[in-house]
Amino acid sequence: MRIPSEFAIGGVYMPPLLVAAIVGTALAVVTARWLNRKRLSRYFFYPPLVFVAMTVIYTIVIGTFLIPV
Repeated sequence: MRIPSEFAIGGVYMPPLLVAAIVGTALAVVTARWLNRKRLSRYFFYPPLVFVAMTVIYTIVIGTFLIPV
């Protein structure tokens, strides 16, 4: 299994986990805003912890399935 060593974005080399974390955080922000707009976040005991969990889940999914190897 070949692991990608780096991404070149605008001439700046970035590790793949950093790219996955940035995209995962952006998706978690979009999801959290949607949950707030639909008033579904009131059912969570501690919404900031749910945001962190969504960030981790999105980062793992993106890192596993969408980062090319």
